[in-house]
Amino acid sequence: MKIFKLAAIDIGSNAIRLLIHNVIESEEKPTEFRKSSLIRVPIRLGEDSFTVGEISDRNTERIIDAMKAFKLLMNVNGVENYMACATSAIREANNGYEVVEKILVESGLKIEVIDGKKEAAIIASTDLKKLVNNDQGYLYVDVGGGSTEFTLFSKGEIIVSKSFKIGTVRLLNDLVSIKVWDQIELWIKQYTKDLPKISIIGSGGNINKLHKMSGRKLGEPLSYIWLNAQYHFLESMSYENRITELGLNQDRADVIIPATRIFLSAAKWSGAKKVHVPKIGLSDGMIKTLYYKERSKDNI
Repeated sequence: MKIFKLAAIDIGSNAIRLLIHNVIESEEKPTEFRKSSLIRVPIRLGEDSFTVGEISDRNTERIIDAMKAFKLLMNVNGVENYMACATSAIREANNGYEVVEKILVESGLKIEVIDGKKEAAIIASTDLKKLVNNDQGYLYVDVGGGSTEFTLFSKGEIIVSKSFKIGTVRLLNDLVSIKVWDQIELWIKQYTKDLPKISIIGSGGNINKLHKMSGRKLGEPLSYIWLNAQYHFLESMSYENRITELGLNQDRADVIIPATRIFLSAAKWSGAKKVHVPKIGLSDGMIKTLYYKERSKDNI
């Protein structure tokens, strides 16, 4: 048996995450991936990128500090290799690639800036196929701060994936037009119309938090009815009360409402009555992508 550690760094629009996995290889058994630790730093890059058009000097320094800290954490944890990706906030900032270069110079960590198509492909490389039943369709919805990735599964296979420029930080700053909502509605209805039974698979920090708030057990889905009621309940509360009464972090208390709206819209347009929350996303996909890339090198 061989055990080693891999890490994923996800530089998103609402937060930056470091995920460390134990990878366990055994003879005659499938490789196991076990989460070792997850560190989340609430640096909201989307507010810079989507409103001003560039990452501020202050947030650039914060990212660099976070990357230095992540590098130290990977070292003390014995991480053998890592993959680091930046998504829409860095991608769309005028100085995004300058920031990535500065991170490399000052921290030694190489960041790959990925587009929505690659982000969806990495997410699809997770264990999603193991979670779906072959007799029904699933719409996987990964809500981020700057973009949302949609992947449709039917009979256990990926049919189509698409990334849209809609996310919690964009919605909070009123940067999503009716046209974008219409495009998403058209896309979802087009690809789900011939599938008689659809469920949503939700991904992202907000849907994970909603599932935890529901009190449901791991693996038990959220109903559309509960999610809709929770949306109106959260919307009726002030930002301050969501923090003080519900115990939400300050960087979660605002984005959770637009995130819930996206999930509800996806469920309505697809006809889904349930939202499954398996707690996997881009970081998990990065770990798998890194592992299989390294394994393919070993087999050459």
